[in-house]
Amino acid sequence: MTSSDRQSAAITELLATLVGFETVSSATNLPLVDWVEDYCRGHGAAVERVVDATGQKAALWITVGPADRPGYVLSGHSDVVPVEGQDWTHPPFRLTEIDGRLYGRGTSDMKGFLAVCLALLPEMAAAPLARPLHLAISYDEEIGCLGVRPLIAHLRQRGVTPLGCFVGEPTGMAVVIGHKGKYGAKATFRGLACHSALAPTGVNAVEYAARFIDRVRLTAEGLARDGARDDLYDVPHTTGLTALVQGGTALNIVPDRCTVGFEFRAIAADDPRALAESVLAYARDVLVPEMQARDPACGLTVEPVIDYPGLDIAPDAPLVTLAKRLAGRNAHAKVSYGTEAGLFQSLGDIPSVVIGPGDIARAHKADEYVETAELADCAGFLRRLIAESCA
Repeated sequence: MTSSDRQSAAITELLATLVGFETVSSATNLPLVDWVEDYCRGHGAAVERVVDATGQKAALWITVGPADRPGYVLSGHSDVVPVEGQDWTHPPFRLTEIDGRLYGRGTSDMKGFLAVCLALLPEMAAAPLARPLHLAISYDEEIGCLGVRPLIAHLRQRGVTPLGCFVGEPTGMAVVIGHKGKYGAKATFRGLACHSALAPTGVNAVEYAARFIDRVRLTAEGLARDGARDDLYDVPHTTGLTALVQGGTALNIVPDRCTVGFEFRAIAADDPRALAESVLAYARDVLVPEMQARDPACGLTVEPVIDYPGLDIAPDAPLVTLAKRLAGRNAHAKVSYGTEAGLFQSLGDIPSVVIGPGDIARAHKADEYVETAELADCAGFLRRLIAESCA
């Protein structure tokens, strides 16, 4: 067996182990964390665990090399999206290899990247590192990039800011220098119920919610028509939409409640939270007074759901130049989906790029897979990073 074959077998074995942990966000990730911690300690790495308030989730900060100086972070999340309602032809939590493809939940997003990092950990430990390499493993990324925030706070307390962070989301090993920020919330309108035969005496929460939805739509259309542009994105402007509407109980009852779930996803020129506040201001200043003029008990409740910053790093930044050299790429790109990279940059003051094996188009769907060739490309990137960290 060649060294390349041994490397591929090691990565596949590790990926099979990681996929076997059903780390959907509704469940604990501690069995995976326990296993990874034991594995890393067994190869001489220093491991720190950051536990959440419930004690059921934890992030890991793993260090190989001298911890008293700045190095590079390899970042990945341990959680995966659910599989219920999807038509899988392969067991989602058991790795299946067919013709160079490795099927299983999380193979692309993003346990494939973690498997490569862990497979190369022995090489990191054996190398004469002049700068450390860190592996950051978070939780609950899929429901709002939650678990990486206390992890970043933990590493800031250490007093040594890393030189850069590579977030291994599936980009096909393309160097991604930007992603959109996102703010999403639920707005619940409280009206006054009555028999539909007496509709004018009630306050129809669904109809007021419809006016709010139209405001979101008009704002989004204005951004698409007249807003700022960044042509590196597949959708080159900020977007907004309503995705969830729940209200009413029966056709003959004027509804007294309607909840609207909406979001704005913004390029760097726009602030998604400010856009959300602008449409909410319309609801508070125009719609709510109308409702309360008919019944003072009517009103509006807003529940923030998701809030993470975008990523925007200069194309000529040193970390971008390094990533391109390690990946053997000249080009760079931006993506519309969110990652933890924006948080590493905004909360941790750590320059960040997104680069990893797999394809985001395969994520979150049945028969998710990563190709063994993609994992090999990622391994080459990390091996060159190890050499860079020895210089």
